[in-house]
Amino acid sequence: MTFNSPDRNSPSGSQTRSLHGRRDFFGQAAGSLGSIALTSLLAGDRLLAASGPKIDSARPFAPRPPHFPADAKNVIVIFCAGAVSQLETWDYKPELIKWDDKPLPGGPAVTFQGPAGNLARPQYPFRQHGESGKWVSDLIPHLAGLTDQIAFIHSLTSHSNTHGPAENVLSTGSILDGFPSLGSWVTYALGSESQDLPAYVAIPDPRGVPQNGSNNWGPGFLPAAFQGTTMSSRDPIRHLAAPGIKPETDRAARQWLRQLNRRHADLHPGEERLAARIASYELAARMQLSVPDLVDLSTEPEHVLRMYGADDTQNNDKAAFARNCILARRLVEKGVRFVQLFNGAYASGGRLNWDGHSALKEQYDVHAEILDQPAAALIRDLGNRGMLDETLVVWCTEFGRMPFFQKGAKGRDHNPDGFTCWMTGAGIQPGVSHGATDELGQRAVEDIHPLYDLNATILYLLGLDHEQLTFEHNGVQRRLTNVEGHVIDDILA
Repeated sequence: MTFNSPDRNSPSGSQTRSLHGRRDFFGQAAGSLGSIALTSLLAGDRLLAASGPKIDSARPFAPRPPHFPADAKNVIVIFCAGAVSQLETWDYKPELIKWDDKPLPGGPAVTFQGPAGNLARPQYPFRQHGESGKWVSDLIPHLAGLTDQIAFIHSLTSHSNTHGPAENVLSTGSILDGFPSLGSWVTYALGSESQDLPAYVAIPDPRGVPQNGSNNWGPGFLPAAFQGTTMSSRDPIRHLAAPGIKPETDRAARQWLRQLNRRHADLHPGEERLAARIASYELAARMQLSVPDLVDLSTEPEHVLRMYGADDTQNNDKAAFARNCILARRLVEKGVRFVQLFNGAYASGGRLNWDGHSALKEQYDVHAEILDQPAAALIRDLGNRGMLDETLVVWCTEFGRMPFFQKGAKGRDHNPDGFTCWMTGAGIQPGVSHGATDELGQRAVEDIHPLYDLNATILYLLGLDHEQLTFEHNGVQRRLTNVEGHVIDDILA
């Protein structure tokens, strides 16, 4: 332990030290450790001031105010699992055509699945669309026709080049499992306008779930009430019906049970866990009445079914995904806050998703046919109904693809260093392209954005400050964007 020399120039002539002695140091250190321990105990007993929204455990999905006025009331996220190639869809690179079948400048590369082959031109022609003149691939002609409504972000990056962790990064902001999904953060903050349906619904692809499954819609360390509820047009929520009981008998029993629950709550105030469980059961009871009508698409006009492709008798997967898109619209119409609509399911070799390693064009011909018309129809339908003014639609994928083929194959390897996602609807400036990758489409080089920025922007459009939306977990104030994230102002209206 060292000391400063006495201060002989002090007015009092006293000797001062800028560092404490050994006894002072250990005494204050002990006090500090005790304070840390006390803080931990208080946090464990939830006796510290909460940093998040005030939630009534008896009404966990009641609407709550945002941090500031919001542009969007609802969100639909179209999540294309398997990592869509930006080079075959949204990011036109004419230099790739010139370099087709030539070695990568600077020597061969080794990527996620091994050595790289030669550079490969886009596997589909690109052409310009709309007043913006945006170049988009012929792979997705229906979505290409909407480019004047879309804000593209061409310079996104991820922290992982592996599907499962990268899905986590996109959905939860963390490579690791156990963190809350974007939809859980949103419904934790804002609740829902609908009290007869879940606040947050995840709609899996008709072919199955994405690689990381329920992590994409899980609550992590947030209260379990805020996890996503899975349902689809093909597979509605299970176990809602009361078997062997007449509807009128069931309603009478629920009414009597509701009276008993309220009486018990009045006698035992502060029983938050019980109140939350009762709220969950009451929501399930209301869903018995609301869900059957919601998933019954027979009430949709024929021209709407035809617009989505839900009447396609030649492609069952496309028709089923189209019905899921209609379901997403109906959920938002009923006040559901957050809808996650998946396109692509986990399977090795890209057979059921966009993971185009071996035969990219052959695989993308299949997947694009399922995605394109239904997804474009969803956006058009929302616009026709005046719902895009309050609904944000996000198209996203976990990372992109390399500009060269893999050695000995006709597909592209994983690329987390530069890829495209886009938004349209509430609060979005239409017909803009933000950021850029290099001339071959391999790396983001202009206005580079980690996926934290995408999520920060979604929260902002919902009236939420991503730095203020926190939850204390294990003594740490956690948030969706970790300690990073910036709103992408250039795409906002």
